[in-house]
Amino acid sequence: LYTGNASTNAITGIGHQPDMVWLKSRSFAQNHEMYDAVRTATKRLYPNGSFAEDTNSTGLTAFNSDGFTLGSSNAINKSGDTFVSWNWKANGSGSSNTTGSINSTVSANTTAGFSIVSYTGTGSNATVGHGLGVAPSMMIVKQRNSTENWTVYHSSIGNPAQYMELNRDVAVLTNSLVWNSTNPTSSVFSIGTNARTNNNTSTYIAYCFAK
Repeated sequence: LYTGNASTNAITGIGHQPDMVWLKSRSFAQNHEMYDAVRTATKRLYPNGSFAEDTNSTGLTAFNSDGFTLGSSNAINKSGDTFVSWNWKANGSGSSNTTGSINSTVSANTTAGFSIVSYTGTGSNATVGHGLGVAPSMMIVKQRNSTENWTVYHSSIGNPAQYMELNRDVAVLTNSLVWNSTNPTSSVFSIGTNARTNNNTSTYIAYCFAK
C-alpha cells in the first residue's frame, strides 16, 4: 500500500525486485494498470479493460531492487490518494525460449511457479514455451496491439476448449480455436487460430501460474 505524491515516487519495502506490478487506486475510480519487465517499464495494460497496450511515460518508470518507481500519473500516483500494488517476481527481462513452435521471450521463476511470456502470433496452430517446468494451472493472455479481451485458461474448468475473460463478468465461454482444445504441458501451452491468442503478426503477453 502507498500514498501518491504526483511526482517521482519510489515505492520500497516489497522485499524483491518485482517483474510484474498490478496497480489500483483505492480512493477514487480509476482503471487498473499493469506493467512488467518483459514488455519494459512505461508499457501499460489495463486488466479491467480491453484497451491495447500504450506507453505511459509518467506511469511506472522503473523496476528496482526492492520495489518500483512511479512518475506523476494521476491514475497511479495522484497526490494524497491511496493505492495498492500487487507484485510478482519472475526472472528479470527474460530470455529466448525455443521450446515451442513459436519462439518466445520468457521470464520464469520456477520456485514461485510464475512466468511472463511474450510471443508473436502466426495465425496457425502452434505451441509456446512457458519456462515453468510444470504445467501451468492458470494462464492470462492479452493481445497487446488490439482491443481484444483478456483471455484466461484455468485447469479447474476441466475443458481445454473453454476460457474466461479477465475484464468481463461473462460466464465460461467455449471456442476450440483459443487453446487448440489442448491442455498445457510442462514445457508449452497450445494456441489455435483464434485472434484472442494467435492472430498473425500480433504481439501477445501471457502470465502463467503453476499451483
